[in-house]
Formats: sequence, C-alpha cells, structure tokens
Amino acid sequence: MSGHAAAEALEIAGARASAPKEHRLSLRAKLALGLEIVRGGLIELWAHKLRSILTLTLLMLGVFALVVMTSVMDGVMDKIAMGFSGMSWDGTVLLAPKSPETTEEQKHFAMSPGLRYEDLPRLTSPDPKVLAFLPRAYKRSAVKTAGGNERMWIIGVRHDYGLWMNRPIGSGRALTEDDERRRSTVGVVGATLASKLFGGSDPVGRDITVEGVRLRIVGVQAPGQLFSDENYFDANGVWIPLETYMDRIDSEHQLAHVAVKLKSKRDMGEVSAMMVSRARQAHHNIEDIRILDLEAEGARAWAHFLEQIFGWKVVLMSLAGTVLLVGGVGVLSVMLISFSDRRYEIGLRKAMGASDGEVFTQFLLEACVLAALGASLGTFLGAVVCKALSANFPYGLVVNPVGLVVAWMVALLLAVTFGMYPAIRASRLSPMEAMR
Repeated sequence: MSGHAAAEALEIAGARASAPKEHRLSLRAKLALGLEIVRGGLIELWAHKLRSILTLTLLMLGVFALVVMTSVMDGVMDKIAMGFSGMSWDGTVLLAPKSPETTEEQKHFAMSPGLRYEDLPRLTSPDPKVLAFLPRAYKRSAVKTAGGNERMWIIGVRHDYGLWMNRPIGSGRALTEDDERRRSTVGVVGATLASKLFGGSDPVGRDITVEGVRLRIVGVQAPGQLFSDENYFDANGVWIPLETYMDRIDSEHQLAHVAVKLKSKRDMGEVSAMMVSRARQAHHNIEDIRILDLEAEGARAWAHFLEQIFGWKVVLMSLAGTVLLVGGVGVLSVMLISFSDRRYEIGLRKAMGASDGEVFTQFLLEACVLAALGASLGTFLGAVVCKALSANFPYGLVVNPVGLVVAWMVALLLAVTFGMYPAIRASRLSPMEAMR
C-alpha cells in the first residue's frame, strides 16, 4: 500500500509539473498587444470596405448630428438672449390705447378722443420715480426714391427714444432737441430700409419723399435683431421728430403708445396707477387705455421660447440617437461577420495559448476602434459645419464640449454593448471546433 501511494503521489506531482502555468503579461506587452489589436481591427475594416463604410457612415452621422445640434442650440440661445436684452424692456411700463370689447364700451370710448399728442403735457409731467417718457406714433406709407416706390413705416419719436430703448446709430447722427424745436424735416432710417432703398451706398445726406414731405436723412440705425413689432418697424422705417410727424403726417395727432422708463422696478405698481389716473383725467374720466408691463411680457416670451427650444432638443436628440442606435446595430453585424470569417484564426490563437479574456478583449477593442473612427469623422465634419455657420451668430459658433463628450460616450457605449455578443461568442469558441 505504501509503494502504491508513493507512485500515485509521483504521478500527481508530474501532472502538476506538466500543467501549463498561468502567465501574466507586462505593461509593455499589454500595450503592444493593444496596438496590435487596433492594427488588426483597421486591417479588417480595410479588407471589407463597403461594409465598413456603411457602418462608419451611420456612426458618423449620429455623432455629427449631436455635435452640430448642441453647438447650434448654444448659438441660438446666445442670439435670442442678445435679442431680448436688446429690446430694453426692463423697468418699462407701456401706456397704449385699449380696444373696446363690448357695444357699451364702444359707445363709452367714442366720447374720448383717444391717446393723442395733446395728452402729453398731462401724461409726461415730471415724476421723481420716472427716468423718461417716450411717446411714439407711426403709420405705414410709401416712400419715393430715384429707383421707385417702397412701402415703409414712418415713425414719430422724441430725440431720446433711441437712447432709452437701445436703438444705437450705425452712421450719421441721431435726432436732436433742436430738430424737435425747429420741427425739422429730417429722419433716421432703419438698417433694413436703408439697404432696400440705397443698396450698399451711404444714405446719410440724401433725400426721400414721404407723403409729399421731403426728408433729409441724417442717420442710419445700427442693424439689430427683430424680436418685437417695434424692432421690425424701426428696421423697416424712418424716425422723424414727433412734432414734425404731427404737423406733416398725421392731422389727427394719434399716438401709438407712451413708454415709461422707471428708476426702480419696485415702483411699477405705483407708476402704473399714476399713468392710468393721468390718462383718465385727460380723457374725461374714460378709461380707454391699458397698461402693459413690458418686462413681464418679455419674461413670458422668454419662457415660451425655452419651452420651444426644449421641444426641438428632444426631437433632434431623438433623431441623432436613432441614427447612432442603427450604427450600433451595424457594429453588431460587422463583428458577427468578422467572427464567422475568422473562426480558424481564433482557434489557432487559442491553440497557441491565447486566453478567453484576450480573445474577448480583441473583439471588443475592434468594435471600439470602429466606433472611434466613426465618431472622429463625425466630430471633424461637425467642427467644419460649426466654423461655416459661425458668422451667423453674435458670439460665433464653437463645438459644444458637452455635446462632443456625450456623442463620443454614446458611440463607444453602443460599440461596447453591441460588440459584447460577438466578443463572448469568440471567447467561448473551442479551438478544436474552430479549426475543424
């Protein structure tokens, strides 16, 4: 029994000695193996060009859509925010005519002359809580030029209207108190109208004729974003002194509204009540005017814009995600075909000592190489498009880093997810079965 036990022990020891030892690769060897896997993946892609191009195109389009979408949305947000700030509606109350809603109101309002130029002495008497009163009147008309006729808005304002309502002058000069006092026939033309009437030439010093009144153009408004009716009218019209407007253009002396700039927003309620009271006194105790808080109107418009932008983001991100998902399915099909074509190679590698983990890593890295190539092409094309569109946005257009990171993470995550199944099948493949 002792001899038999000794022989059995020697047999077990010999078996352990002959069993393959588990080997560990050094860091340098792992890096070399990783580079070889990447090189092998690129060779495999090159060997099946059409299949690879189709898969890369889907991944590229998905990443391209995400990069461009997030970058353009940033640019749109900047542009809209600049437009809202340019309206200068903060701390502003608007006194405007009120439309009758019932037959009784129609009869009641008919007893009042409405909001007129003659109301201004009472409406605009100084108040310590008010910075400025800005009356405005306008009508649509036709202007005669050397090239023909053009429909436009002729607008009567005070000399300080442009200063308080953030309408800078691009060239020439603004209206002055002297123009008001003299009732001068001068005008400041909007940027859009100036381009229509005079093309690229400078309109300052030239004359236009509006309703028989010859106006000398003394200035041109700087181009701006059109986020309200007043912005649009100003860009497509000409300012003239309010007194000139009442004398030469509108014999009924009707005002469109009176804007009131406040020193402090806390006085909004008190000043609004004061303006209503003044208007009622001027209109025989008939309240045919309404008060608008322009800052609150702007806040509501901004909130509505954000809701719309969120909806567009959801739609565009869904489209980009769908394209990326289809690209992920393409990665799956490419890797499955690669697995079928390389069964003998996999079996040979495993027979020569490659572990299941190494084969698994090889296939997974090849899927990531495919995704990285598609993401790189999409990033490059997205950057080119952003550069091309940059001039259309106030602060330029740069690639959004968040969108770029999200696009790459989604592409690589899809590659890992869809490459997992072929990698598992390859790692579990028996050498004998693969090489048969």
